[in-house]
Amino acid sequence: MTRPLQALYDVPAPAKLNLFLHITGQRADGYHLLQSVFMLIDWCDTLHFELRSDGRISRADLGGPAQTAPEALPADDLTVRAARALQAACGTALGVHISLEKRIPAQAGMGGGSSDAASCLLALQRLWGVRLPPDKLHAIALSLGADVPFFLSGGHAWVEGIGEAITPIALPPAHFVVVKPAAGLPTQSIFSAPGLKRDTKTATIQGFAANANGDKNLIFRFGHNDLQPVAQLLCPQMVQSLDWLAAKGLEGRMTGSGSAVFAQLLQDVDLQDLSDAPGDWKIQKCSNLQTHPLAGW
Repeated sequence: MTRPLQALYDVPAPAKLNLFLHITGQRADGYHLLQSVFMLIDWCDTLHFELRSDGRISRADLGGPAQTAPEALPADDLTVRAARALQAACGTALGVHISLEKRIPAQAGMGGGSSDAASCLLALQRLWGVRLPPDKLHAIALSLGADVPFFLSGGHAWVEGIGEAITPIALPPAHFVVVKPAAGLPTQSIFSAPGLKRDTKTATIQGFAANANGDKNLIFRFGHNDLQPVAQLLCPQMVQSLDWLAAKGLEGRMTGSGSAVFAQLLQDVDLQDLSDAPGDWKIQKCSNLQTHPLAGW
């Protein structure tokens, strides 16, 4: 065990976009089998970690009141769950106060909560001076949520199974616009919909890579999102945001299981004027990241 640090500030937690999301089946326990490419983008939450010697775990949103009493901690907060799981796994008597500056919208399908949890696991190993074997850290991540292991992988990835089978891949640099309407989408509402397509033919990494066929931008148009038809019925604002992108000459698609949609920005597309978008939408121009900011932690 190395000597603990006193604090870690401005720790990033990047969002992801699903370039496509195919549902290829469903297990007997109800979990859906998927194939997807998860791509890291530079839309990030920021976390601050301050060492506590009393073993307690506290959490606050930056600008909000500190939540120090155990009963005040949100039971489903992934950063709190991640901290507790790591604390138990490594047997440390140390604690932490976590401050979160939230920028990635919730119920967007961008993995914000999962990314926060992964950055928490990585940062707390450094803060507490502990180090778990990669397989044990991966097991903790998977217990927190299907997307969390991806954010520990260090870069873009081909993802299969229920999210636990992760194969690193390279993607060319590219720029995107992400649109999150005010309405969100709870994941369970989509996956439980009877009309959800659950039998898309299995794809391969080789087929995905071959889709570029000399044009690097074609790789970002592979496949589709099987959740999108159901999501559009549940969230009319998503349809509105897709229509808004189409009016600007952009081909949008849904990311993950939330209400955010995205489109690649090519050099010949002018997206300077965003004033015609509803004021309660969140619109962000993003670039993909070649590696996770905490890769190597």
